[in-house]
Amino acid sequence: MKNYLKETEIVDFSNKDVFAKAQELARGCSSDIEIVKSCFEFVRDEIKHSGDYPSDTLTTLKASDVLKHKTGWCYSKAILLAALLRANGIPAGFGYQRLSCSEYKPNIYCLHGLNYVYLQKYGWYRVDARGNKEGVDAQFTPPIEKLAFEVGDGEYDILENLSEPLPEVIEALKKNKSYKEMVDNFPDIKNL
Repeated sequence: MKNYLKETEIVDFSNKDVFAKAQELARGCSSDIEIVKSCFEFVRDEIKHSGDYPSDTLTTLKASDVLKHKTGWCYSKAILLAALLRANGIPAGFGYQRLSCSEYKPNIYCLHGLNYVYLQKYGWYRVDARGNKEGVDAQFTPPIEKLAFEVGDGEYDILENLSEPLPEVIEALKKNKSYKEMVDNFPDIKNL
């Protein structure tokens, strides 16, 4: 479990702003479920999903940068959510789906990032803080999962709970600095 609580260079929860936000979001909560819901809804609703804003010229990676700029791709939003949860002593991991990304570019597939979180009452539970919009309605309703996307033909869940984001994801976030660059170079893997 310790790997799902550790701080890393990108899950930088001891950053003063990230830690302060984590404490603020946990204030008044009486259970891990309430803390997770508070953190999840903040990232889902208050951090813009970069894919919904084509004019964005910023790609964030580290949790502190996602919080500072209030924007990030699904992968970056998952990094911030993991940091907020880990700062509150709640184990958090990373999960993925392989989805059609035709809304951005025809005939392509890419990884979609989300989180695993450990809830004392239910065990590991997946949440998706991508951000809601028309046709996307991710919710926190344990023990029932309500992710942003249901997998369709040619798509699938990658049901591995990772303690760190995939290297392909980190590389894409480091290399691709604009909306267009990311859309042209989405991270993808055929099988995990």
